[in-house]
Amino acid sequence: MKFIAITLILHRPDPLTGARKTTHDRFREVLGNALLAEELGFDGFGVGERHERPFISSSPTVVLSHVAALTKRIRLFTAVTTLSLLDPVRAYEDYATLDHLSDGRLDLIIGKGNGAAQRDLFHVTPEDQWDRNAESYEVFRQIWRQDKVTAATRFRPALTDAEVWPRPYQRPIRVWHGSATSKESVDLAARYGDPLFSANVTHPVEPYAELIRHYRERWEHYGHDPARIAVGAGTAGICVAPTSQQALATYRPVFEANLAFFKQAGLPVVFETLEDFVERSSALIGSPEQVVEKVHRYHERFGHTALHLHADAGGLTDVQHRASLELFQSEVAPVLRRGIPDPPFAWGPVLPASPLTQESVRV
Repeated sequence: MKFIAITLILHRPDPLTGARKTTHDRFREVLGNALLAEELGFDGFGVGERHERPFISSSPTVVLSHVAALTKRIRLFTAVTTLSLLDPVRAYEDYATLDHLSDGRLDLIIGKGNGAAQRDLFHVTPEDQWDRNAESYEVFRQIWRQDKVTAATRFRPALTDAEVWPRPYQRPIRVWHGSATSKESVDLAARYGDPLFSANVTHPVEPYAELIRHYRERWEHYGHDPARIAVGAGTAGICVAPTSQQALATYRPVFEANLAFFKQAGLPVVFETLEDFVERSSALIGSPEQVVEKVHRYHERFGHTALHLHADAGGLTDVQHRASLELFQSEVAPVLRRGIPDPPFAWGPVLPASPLTQESVRV
């Protein structure tokens, strides 16, 4: 099993102290968390994309380029690239450049994105967002694979023998499809034989398991080898401590502060108590043994081989957060790596059999 630390770069007051970092300090914190993830042995570090408050993750390519310059080994993920909002040509240019700068350490997780404010910002409607997402991905995918592209498009000017530069480093880049609530993203992933990444954050396991079952059914419907399926899944929070009592005591103030925030903001509350949150959500809160058992329980439903954890402290102190991640990597991750297989592909750059690039072939 592979482990990815992910941040959406949420920028709101600390749930316990009420203090909010400056934008500059919040970005520096993200970079520090990326370095910590590599230091502790995580397999990937992901940055989300949101174009509305309270997030400041509108430019994941810029953030990940800086992370690429600071790190050596860890793979870089988007979580997610909101292709329903983006021109696929411009998105390709940004990500192809980042892929070169990171020496092919980039994976994409794509999705339509969510939130009315960012839809309004980009003049995307609930009625056309899925069509936009599919069209953008199909054009993006074609550009990554072909030197010249012709595409009749609805949501951007058509392309006729268009050349887009730079040509890619990875050939092709691996693209995961983010899945939260809809069968459209699941079907798109299955159609192209791409891996799926379930959000698995807001609700109990059932709706996410149902979407993953549908993905597997559609995968076989499109004629792909079931042995090549790869599924990732998220988690709703993390606090690993030597005992369950310590984990609950450490996380309880964070949960109660977040619960109060949700209620005050009029947001839906799914889990009313910490005990219910620990039992029925995907949060990994408990002793190492409890966390291992919970991941295995979810694996029985999902068959997932990649797991994302929160890169941010999220209300824990920096000391508490680091101690939790260290305990996860020392006592949880090794057990899960032995018991759950890796995704059915190499974790390194996706490169062609020939060492020659298309540029050198043309010379």
